[in-house]
Amino acid sequence: MASGPRTRQELYDRIRSSSKDEVVLEEMVRLGFWLAEEPMARDPAEEVRRRSELVRELTALRSDQSRIANIEALKKELHRRRLEESKRKQKETKERKEREREERASAWRERKTREILFLGHGVSGGLSPKLARGNAERLHAQGLPVLQTAAEIATALGITVGELRFLTFARTTSTKTHYTRFQIPKKAGGTRLISAPMPRLKKAQRWVLDSIFSKVALHDAAHGFRAKRSIVSNAAPHVGSSVVVNVDLKDFFPTVSQRRVKGLFRALGYGEAAATIFSLLCSEPETSEVELDGRTYFVGSGVRHLPQGAPTSPAITNVLCRRLDRRLSGAAAKLGFVYTRYADDLSFSSKAHLPADRSPAPDVGKLLKQVRWVVQNEGFVPHPQKTRVLRRGRRQEVTGIVVNDALAVDRRALRKFRAFLFQLDKDGPAGKSWGPAADVFASAIGFATYVAMVDRERGHALLAQVRAIASKYGYVPKPRAPNVSKADAPEPDASKPEAPRKPDAPKKKWWKIF
Repeated sequence: MASGPRTRQELYDRIRSSSKDEVVLEEMVRLGFWLAEEPMARDPAEEVRRRSELVRELTALRSDQSRIANIEALKKELHRRRLEESKRKQKETKERKEREREERASAWRERKTREILFLGHGVSGGLSPKLARGNAERLHAQGLPVLQTAAEIATALGITVGELRFLTFARTTSTKTHYTRFQIPKKAGGTRLISAPMPRLKKAQRWVLDSIFSKVALHDAAHGFRAKRSIVSNAAPHVGSSVVVNVDLKDFFPTVSQRRVKGLFRALGYGEAAATIFSLLCSEPETSEVELDGRTYFVGSGVRHLPQGAPTSPAITNVLCRRLDRRLSGAAAKLGFVYTRYADDLSFSSKAHLPADRSPAPDVGKLLKQVRWVVQNEGFVPHPQKTRVLRRGRRQEVTGIVVNDALAVDRRALRKFRAFLFQLDKDGPAGKSWGPAADVFASAIGFATYVAMVDRERGHALLAQVRAIASKYGYVPKPRAPNVSKADAPEPDASKPEAPRKPDAPKKKWWKIF
């Protein structure tokens, strides 16, 4: 029989491990209420023991069930933790990728402030930094600025790389335009498209003209758009000739494509990148203005070419025509002719077969055949309707100046101008015009100045007469706009389009007015 005190906790543990009835029976035996040697009643004792076994089995089953339930809970907890870990990693990955994207975007924005890698489809192949290096020695030898990268070009122009990209980007369709376009009438009928650059682009083109093309040596036969050269110097070699031949080039500026301009810059010594940027800066495509949904779009088509109206276009053609001038000058000399060129006007003359000269008559047919072949071989087109052969017996003109015996202005133009001055003096400027300009007196003074350039004595007399009439009617010349230095000029905003400006009055050639 068990002896000794029992604590309450031990009692609870015994009941939990067996059953209450079995513990009660054991306690009865221990306390002497039931003799241990005395046989127990069969039925109650067996029932108690069986119940205890069942309770133990039930407890074991509950323990197993609890353990199984805990495993499912553990599985759910593990799944929850894995899900949270996956979400955390996804968030970290997303944040890392976003951070990397921002870093790449920031690096690209920073790179765009230094480089230009794309300026439109079909024209960006030479913008790679690997192709930036040019021929510095050749540039130094010609006194040209050594520029290789977009950043160097932008610094030289006094603008940012973003503004340079804005001025040179080859857009097929845009809501902005860098040119003001207008038509002027041609002498032979039809109209001529003039593309006047906006101030910001014109300023950049002026830099290219002054810093690059003004320093390139030209052929001596070229007289157009050159310092100390004019239509007078172009006509002077042809005075007193037995025959004068004038040949015009058709679509002179549109014939010079952006690819040819790029090749010209490459020939000067610039690398692919600089040549591409400069050629885009000096060219434009044919552009149509389209209205759609209340907005104006400028749609470009065809090949980019030199715009007629840009300050760089005449200088570029002069440099491009160096080989043309050399070849035509050589061919003309072999046939006994003298050759000069003013823009797209080619002039040839010969003094052979004059009354005091017994040399054979110059072969004009052979000259024209040679000229057409050379012109076409150089990528230009002779105008089929503007080739004139002027013999000694008729008025011979070169760029509008009469060259029969001396440099002179056409008599019909002078008579018409004197009649105009008479009416102007008599009735005043109301309702009168001279030439294409709206300012009557300014246009008259301009023509008198032109006459003075050809015939000094006669021109100065006409100039004094025009000024006297202008003073009589109180004419005051319009002051010229002051030149703005780079330091004083406001910094342009590349993100805003330029306001369209009123186009300048077209400067029509005097010899094409009559």
